[in-house]
Amino acid sequence: VQLQASGGGLVQAGGSLRLSCAASGRAFSSYTMSWFRQAPGKEREFVAGISWTGGRTSSSDSMKERFAISRDNAKKTVDLQMNSLRPEDTAVYFCAARISVYVSTNEEEYSYWGQGTLVTVSS
Repeated sequence: VQLQASGGGLVQAGGSLRLSCAASGRAFSSYTMSWFRQAPGKEREFVAGISWTGGRTSSSDSMKERFAISRDNAKKTVDLQMNSLRPEDTAVYFCAARISVYVSTNEEEYSYWGQGTLVTVSS
């Protein structure tokens, strides 16, 4: 599967952005999909994931309150709605896929990655 992330940009603190990841290839509905992010000078971290059954996992309570992941198997897309953005949310956001029913927070367990989309939150 090939992944293409989009939707990043510059937003003021408190604003919202919606990231989208479009997948090509077969059997998208069999993939667990997740978003990771990598801030400047930091390691890549898990943001949120959604299994092919629709089960969701978020990395932290803060993200769970502000970010929402969703998927549309018919359109082969997974979105990340981000609200109440903070400057510390500035990062390159990546979508990733793995063939499993479970969401993993470990980036090494994902076989497929999109190219990343930059989100910059100004204060």
